[in-house]
Amino acid sequence: MTEQDLLAAAQAALRAEHAAVYGYGVVGGRIRAGRGDEAKAAYDAHRARRDELRRTVRDLGGTPEESAGAYALPFPVPDSAAAARLAADIEDKVAGVYSDLVRAASGGRRRAAADALREAAVRAVRWRGSSVAFPGLTERAAAPSASASGSTATPGT
Repeated sequence: MTEQDLLAAAQAALRAEHAAVYGYGVVGGRIRAGRGDEAKAAYDAHRARRDELRRTVRDLGGTPEESAGAYALPFPVPDSAAAARLAADIEDKVAGVYSDLVRAASGGRRRAAADALREAAVRAVRWRGSSVAFPGLTERAAAPSASASGSTATPGT
């Protein structure tokens, strides 16, 4: 992998984190009270990863992409059950882009991307109540990601 591949994968992960932060704003507004702390912790984790990725992109010589003003949700989120589904969807999509970053990176950046993938997979299991065999890969095969296209991304892509 080249430095350009690494930069592109880092930018894609940054876009996913921007969308995740937006998406968790929706989740937090709809999730039942008993899961509010979980949604807040995930929101904070994605904000921290987003900030880390901004630094990574700058370190790689790029200009960090900014967040879109809004993101299209993959489905309506009228209640707590839909909010939990949205959170699982966000985490699946985040895991997918981090799998690309794991492949493109090496050393400490690869470890950080693998940690982010693992954390997203664990959060997805908590939200969904079940797991998948290969987090970050199964989800990407099921539906193409809009992460490379930018403007019409759904949360987590």
